Amino acid sequence: MATSIEAPMPGKVWELTVQEGQTVKEGDVVVVLEAMKMENAIESPVAGVVQKVNFKKGDAVDEGAVLLVIG
Repeated sequence: MATSIEAPMPGKVWELTVQEGQTVKEGDVVVVLEAMKMENAIESPVAGVVQKVNFKKGDAVDEGAVLLVIG
């Protein structure tokens, strides 16, 4: 079963710390979003393998946008 990780706020992708095919643990930081001049670490809620990354560094994202999928 796949888990989508969504942007909790609008912002810009400051850093992607994972790539497709990479194994992550629950609690690993997978994306850093910059919003209102603050960096916000987005953690994986599950352990698994990154199946899809939908944005690259520098992309603007809306709240609720699916950043990546972990399966």
